[in-house]
This record gives sequence, C-alpha cells and structure tokens, in this order.
Amino acid sequence: MSRTPRALAAVSLGVAASLAVTAAPAGAAAARFTPGAPGAGDPYFPDMGNGGYDVAHYDIGLKYDPATKGIQAVTKIKATATQNLSRFNLDFLGPLKISSLRVDGHKASFTRTGAQELVITPRKGLRKHRHFTVTVAYSGVPQTINDATLGTSGWVPTADGGVMLNQPFGAATVYPVNDHPTDKATYTFTLTAPQGLTTLANGDLRGTRTRHGWTTTHWVMRSPMASELAMVAIGKYDVLKGRTKAGIPNLTATDHAMAIKPEDAKTFHDQTAEVTDFENGVFGRYPFSSTGGIVVKAGVGYALETQGRPVYDLGRRPGAIPSGGLLAHELGHQWFGDAVSPAKWSDIWLNEGFATYAEWLWAEHTSGTPVQKSFDDVYATPADDDLWQGKVADPGRDHIFDGLVYDRGAMAIHVLRKTIGDKDFYRLLKAWPAAHRYGNASTAEFVRFAERLSHENLDAWAKAWLYSEGKPSL
Repeated sequence: MSRTPRALAAVSLGVAASLAVTAAPAGAAAARFTPGAPGAGDPYFPDMGNGGYDVAHYDIGLKYDPATKGIQAVTKIKATATQNLSRFNLDFLGPLKISSLRVDGHKASFTRTGAQELVITPRKGLRKHRHFTVTVAYSGVPQTINDATLGTSGWVPTADGGVMLNQPFGAATVYPVNDHPTDKATYTFTLTAPQGLTTLANGDLRGTRTRHGWTTTHWVMRSPMASELAMVAIGKYDVLKGRTKAGIPNLTATDHAMAIKPEDAKTFHDQTAEVTDFENGVFGRYPFSSTGGIVVKAGVGYALETQGRPVYDLGRRPGAIPSGGLLAHELGHQWFGDAVSPAKWSDIWLNEGFATYAEWLWAEHTSGTPVQKSFDDVYATPADDDLWQGKVADPGRDHIFDGLVYDRGAMAIHVLRKTIGDKDFYRLLKAWPAAHRYGNASTAEFVRFAERLSHENLDAWAKAWLYSEGKPSL
C-alpha cells in the first residue's frame, strides 16, 4: 500500500459460547460439537476473522445496478471444518440484506450480531475435516468504512460505479468472508453491469458475454489470496492487454474520469510490465498468473496492492498516472505482502518495509540513485520526529500505515543487508518469498530465516531496528 492512511470502523462483538451435542451411532461415543471462535485472535483487530474452519474458495456473483447504486449478489464459500462445529461465524458488515442462506444446500438459521458477525447454525453439526459449502444471497447498497486513523475502505462509490478496497478490512462490506490474512483462498468473480460499463477483478479474465443490455465478465484468481487483497472495480475504463517481455500477461485499466491520454495510458501499461520484469529478476519468479493495475478516481488518496492488479487512486490530478516508484512499491508487494502475508497485523512492516525498499532498488536501477543515499536521506530525520516513535514490529493498531512501518522498515532491511552482505541479502530477497509463497509469516520467523541463511546472529539488529523505540545508532 502507498503511504496515505486508510480505514476501518471499530467493531465490537458479543457472542455467547454454547455447546451442541448430536446423536451418535449406536456403540459410538457421542461427538461433542462447539461453536467456532468469533475472531481470528489478532490483537489489533480482535473481531476480524473467525475460527473453526478453513476457507478454500470464494465464488462471488455480483450484479451492479447504477439506478440504485446497489448490488444483487450470491457468494458461495467452500470450506473445511477444523473442529466439530455446532455453529460458525462469517464477517458481514453493513446494511446488505440476506434473502437466503444455505449450508450444503439446506436452509440454515442465522443471526447478525455486533458490528460484523454473521452467526450461522447448520441443521446438523459439522464434523472436523468435513468439507462443506455456504451459499448466501443478498442485496442492497454496500457500506463504505471511514476510520479516523486508518482512512477509507470497503465499497467505495464512484461517479459511474464503485471499487472494493479492503485493507485492513472492508471485504465484509461486499461479501460474507473469513476476513483475516491467515485464511487465504482462491476466488472466482462473475460480475454483471449494464452494457457500456467495465467490470474488473483480481486474476485472469476467462470470459465476457452481453445479453439484453447487460455485460458479464468472469475472473479467476487461482492463487490463494487474503481477503484484504480482493478487488472489484466497476465503471467506465479503458483497458489495455499484453504481455511483459518475460511473458507475463499484463492487463491495465484507466478510469475515464481521470481523463488520461491514450499515450499516457500506454506508458502506464508498459512501465507496469517493465517494473514487473525487473522485480521478477530481483525477487524471484513472479508469484501470480498475470500482472497489471487500475487507475481510479475514488477519492481515497492511496494505492493498494490488490493481488495481481494493484489499484492506484491519484487524488485530484486529472491525467495523472502512477510514478515508477509507486509502481515499484505496489508491484513489490506482490512478493512481500501478497504471496507472503503477515501472520498478524503487527507484522505489516514485512509488507511495507520491503515494498519501500523495492522503490529504492528501482530508483537505483533507473536513475542511478544509490540505495545507500535513499537510506541516508531518511536516516537524517531528527531523532525527535514521529518516524522514530514506536516499534517497527509492533506499531499498534492505529499506526500500521505510519512512517515507522514504511521508512524505518526499509531502513531496517538495508541495515540487515549491510550486516549479512550483498550475496546473502540478494539470496534472501528470493528465498524468503519462495519459502512462504501463498502463506503467512511473522517477524520472528523472518529473523530466524535470515539467521539460518546467513549464518549470522541477528539479535542485536532485530532488537535495535525492529523491537525498540527511538533512533538506532549506526
């Protein structure tokens, strides 16, 4: 994500624990079924995510109506129980009204509690390891989240449609979801809008058809994806398709409302390909089946590393396209943050520090600005500046988009480079995302990984740059 903060509304939850016991076959011990946890256990966002199951796939069918600015949608979820479940929760936020909810094709009872909990009780308990499906039909105008410290997220209306931007949360404003980065899943999107509007999502475009004035597109994201990285955009866009020189499919789109000239849209498209190929060489094999990007006019004032196809909101700058540095940042996230996602939100420096370092590497590659100069310029910030307040590896819920996560995170990476040497450092840039591809990892795991790779004791580095407040000495 780019540096400008964004948002979520604070949520609270109060679901009373209960037990359910189902009859067992004669001669067998009765199975004990219990409710899944109403949160994923993240200290920063205790209501996000849920326990008791693991999602494998989301199939989202969504129809947008400009007349009402609302949606009609059906989301089908494939999951596996990780305990004997009497009931379980999904995150679902805002005024969207559910018309039908089924578990394995059978009607299930449900309630909505707190700020975002959809509590589902199937007809029978779900045994541990059992695969099951949840199908939810719903409609209405999705909510936009505005948080005083984290900004805007969720469904963001635009002049001719809308865009879904979910970090750190927001997915639950558009579809029922286990909304925490640790439960990644594959996705399909079937998006319908009036003919003349473009519909975009993560992944690869697998089909387009128009009937009776409505156009439907079908998108497939085959690599596991955290819900905060899911993206939908609907509106009037110019779309360019092609491949990078390395052969990676590339799809970019520019919002008509931005009044971007065709030659500038082509520059955005070509530079996206160039940056992808550069980082493909530095960070290892590009982790997804296609690259690209979308320039929107949504008024959120930030860019976001939505998986495989980042979204760039460039504010009130008609005709503007992303800079090379911004492209390097958001595309760098495809390895650091998307392919490998944080175990908890306190680990977000592993996303933003490496993405900022990708900017520094790109500046060195294109303009000859040494990475050391980028480091020195930031390190020159006075010791009493906010940059040096807080801990990189534990910034706090309201500071996950602060400078200490981005700039101090990148500085920590550069000091690590100086500590272990360039040879091991460039091995690390490829080995780390490869070892944890499509999974999650913590700060402690990263430190241990770097120690094993370099055969160096990194306790002093980690203490000074990750776990302590204040400006470290060099």
